[in-house]
Amino acid sequence: MELSVVVPVYKEEHSIAGFLRRVVPVVEAAATGDFEIIFCLDPSPDRTQEVILDERSRDTRVKLITFSRRVGQPMATLAGMQYSAGRAVVVMDVDMQDPPELITEMVARLREGFDVVLAQRKSRQGEPLLRRVIARAAYWLMRRIAEVDIPENTGDFRLMSRRVVDEINRLKECHGFLRGLVSLVGFRQTTIVFERPARSSGESKYPVTGSLKIGINGLLCFSTAALRLSSIMGFATAGGALFLAALYLGLKFVGYPIIWGNPTMVILIAFLGGVQLITIGILGEYISRIYDEVRMRPKFIVDRATGFSAGDAAS
Repeated sequence: MELSVVVPVYKEEHSIAGFLRRVVPVVEAAATGDFEIIFCLDPSPDRTQEVILDERSRDTRVKLITFSRRVGQPMATLAGMQYSAGRAVVVMDVDMQDPPELITEMVARLREGFDVVLAQRKSRQGEPLLRRVIARAAYWLMRRIAEVDIPENTGDFRLMSRRVVDEINRLKECHGFLRGLVSLVGFRQTTIVFERPARSSGESKYPVTGSLKIGINGLLCFSTAALRLSSIMGFATAGGALFLAALYLGLKFVGYPIIWGNPTMVILIAFLGGVQLITIGILGEYISRIYDEVRMRPKFIVDRATGFSAGDAAS
């Protein structure tokens, strides 16, 4: 198998046919051998599954993974990577904001010796202002505190060689932040820049809160900066309290009248309580992720895998 295309989907019944009409000719031209297109379906209330199966009846290179419950886009993507058989794997969205024509250039870069080819957005057309602001802030922060290098404005649209995919599949982390995992694995990586168009049809099924959750996972799973920040806040607060105590003591010795009152106490207590709650919250976020990891629950459970032979993947 030359190339696998992994496509996570949810409530996209109106996008499947147009996606395949545009993608299949590009992949046929780019791949020198056989290929597969793997749709990874979070259980949808619409006819997405029926549409995909109908397309498969006409082209057996179309395959489908359906999960027993909603697992989210990151886990759906990792599942498709585990089931993939290609010597290279492309991850992309179904909404045409990831132009399929870039696959040709990605494959060319792969043949030049690169193991990862990232698609870097030059613009983000059609996205709400809030999503753009969150994305810009998240990338800015990750570039400064993450323990791995995550290029700015690179989503999950990328091509990876088989050895990169195999190494990612070996990782046991249950928070599937693909951008961080790919950077963690390493190997030769490059980027290609493109103008990201607006969706071809419909609206995004991924809410802003979902993007925010992925961003928080990226920040916490690939950096301990938040823990260091909570320590710095604790020392700064303690230092401020000691300074204030010394100041009050000095003023008392020189006979300066000190006005005591309820506002002063309320401000100090509220400030200290806020710092403590922030610190406890940061600790809680890390502990919750530790809890998720030590339970060792499966990342996903497949309800149905259509087009695969037995033993192609283990969830």
